[in-house]
Amino acid sequence: MEKVRLGIIGVGGMGSAHAKMVQEVEEVQLAAVADIDPAVAKSVGEQYNVPFFTDYKQCIDSGLVDAVIVATPHPVHPEVAEYAFSKGLHVLTEKPMPINPVEADRMINAAKRAGRVFAVMFQMRTERPYRIARKAMEQGVVGEIMRTELVSAWYRNQAYYDSAEWRATWVGEGGGVLVNQAPHALDMFCWLAGLPAKVTASTRTRLHDIEVEDEAFALLEYPNGAHGYLYTTTNEAPGTNRIEIAGDRGKIVIQDGQVTIRRVEPPLREFTFSAADMWSGPKTEPVEIEVEEMPAGHAQVTRNFARAILYGEPLLSPGEEGIWCVELASGIILSSKRGKTVSLPVDRAEYDALLQELKASSQPKRKVLGQRVSDPNIVR
Repeated sequence: MEKVRLGIIGVGGMGSAHAKMVQEVEEVQLAAVADIDPAVAKSVGEQYNVPFFTDYKQCIDSGLVDAVIVATPHPVHPEVAEYAFSKGLHVLTEKPMPINPVEADRMINAAKRAGRVFAVMFQMRTERPYRIARKAMEQGVVGEIMRTELVSAWYRNQAYYDSAEWRATWVGEGGGVLVNQAPHALDMFCWLAGLPAKVTASTRTRLHDIEVEDEAFALLEYPNGAHGYLYTTTNEAPGTNRIEIAGDRGKIVIQDGQVTIRRVEPPLREFTFSAADMWSGPKTEPVEIEVEEMPAGHAQVTRNFARAILYGEPLLSPGEEGIWCVELASGIILSSKRGKTVSLPVDRAEYDALLQELKASSQPKRKVLGQRVSDPNIVR
């Protein structure tokens, strides 16, 4: 195999951006597309001169593709991925993997049974500031974590939420900001600091006319006793993306694309009990971390996915790690709705029962604009 023959499932929104993006990835060849809207499937198929389907199973069964990008609304990700694995295909799914940890478990197990490559489109893992922070954490620059903070503030208007019947509903989307806008930030947070052990959270709909949350905040507790704070919303402009990780040996701050790393000398645990001067504090110094140069964005994740298939290259964002943001989002929702502290990983049966309750209460939308357009600000 010289190139991976790639199919894209769902090309009305993000999938159409992926169809354009893969043209610059030399390791793949766009071989087919599928969408439930016949006009959309035909338009994209003809644009790239590839076969098109309205049934994803027909695309997968066609023999034309070795792998698929799953870019459907995320509640459909599990069934498409599991079917693709059952037919021997490799899968790169858009975020989040699913909306339910039970389904995430199934996807991971299906990939293992099939012996196929499974990745999640977490393109922020390719961006230099986060790679620098990850390397610093791996090198122990921060030391034992003592505190974490994540602020992921976005803005979305009502037209965005009215763009499709499935958006911002429990039945169609399975959550709000936590399952749509926040997964990249949640993934980065867990990639750097690890998954918390406990979550005490609150969610609410503060601004928009939607039935799911547009704001969520949580207190976190880690296995070593460290505490953290998390806040995410679609109610702020300008937006903010900030991660702070403080340890006994240093601190990492990532703010809107810039990373700052400082080392504490000597470590806090040593200085605290050795200092004689009651007003003294340890010195801090900047730390420079070098990482290899590499392109960033969706194309790099897709290239890495293809190279994992072709050459066994390690995945940047394997499916086994894609479950982290699902665990954290689910824990926050469960804690908020049940009014209690929740341990992670979440109780699968308890969260599934809650999701079924929320779906049962879901109401049809009064207004649907019918727009399927990918965000022009983030696709590359």
